[in-house]
Amino acid sequence: MTAHATSLRSPSTAPAPVARRLAGKVALITGGNSGIGLATAEEFLKAGASVVITGRDPSTLRSARSQLGELAAADQLVAVRADVTVAGHLDHVMDEIRGQFGRLDVLFVNAGIAEFVPFAEAAEQHFDRIFDTNVKGAYFTIQKALPLLARGASIILNSSIAGMLGMPASSVYAASKAAVRSLARTLSADLADRGIRVNVISPGPITTPILDRLGLTPEARQEFDARVRQNVPLKRFGDPREIAHAAVFLASDESTFFVGAELVADGGLSQL
Repeated sequence: MTAHATSLRSPSTAPAPVARRLAGKVALITGGNSGIGLATAEEFLKAGASVVITGRDPSTLRSARSQLGELAAADQLVAVRADVTVAGHLDHVMDEIRGQFGRLDVLFVNAGIAEFVPFAEAAEQHFDRIFDTNVKGAYFTIQKALPLLARGASIILNSSIAGMLGMPASSVYAASKAAVRSLARTLSADLADRGIRVNVISPGPITTPILDRLGLTPEARQEFDARVRQNVPLKRFGDPREIAHAAVFLASDESTFFVGAELVADGGLSQL
């Protein structure tokens, strides 16, 4: 009986203590200058990783760099201004990582935008803006990071429960997030032979700056907030740190049997 039980154990070493579960890993977080990305950068640093963050806005990037610097050694944190929709910017990010660290162990594809527009009013510019950032940006971020990704690396995509629900005025945004969820499956199939895992986190309503950029009037925003609190079984918005904790798990060696999977973190909104 003892021999049989022993044979079922994983050959991998035991997970590191929680406080250092990402020790020695190098992580890139796109959109790491605010919201979920910033919270995840904090948790990655606390868990022992070296972290590279990107962001489009130089002001919020500087602020994030200053805030995160209190948690990191001088050589443990890099902040790079970059727009994921611009190929040259992505090349610059990868060059910075190559020069500073030489490899990547974790890639959190987090940069994204959201705008709610009724279907009848959606313009081509709206469609292109959302898909360029949320889908094209995600796709080519991963492709350009491939030469740096070590065997056993973890890619984490930030999707949304909008991709599985039929919410009004979200047709373009929801379609972009459904595409991101699909990438976790297809890219897992493409990269499995390289020992690279791709998984996705699908948050529900989270208190982040993106809520202020939905394009809602103050009255519509109040109605939106009230509706969320009414519909979410936990009766509240999520905190970015709650998503960050899921990202730490998927980045760590505790999740090595998760491939193409989706972690839904929405307070039960899509389940109950």
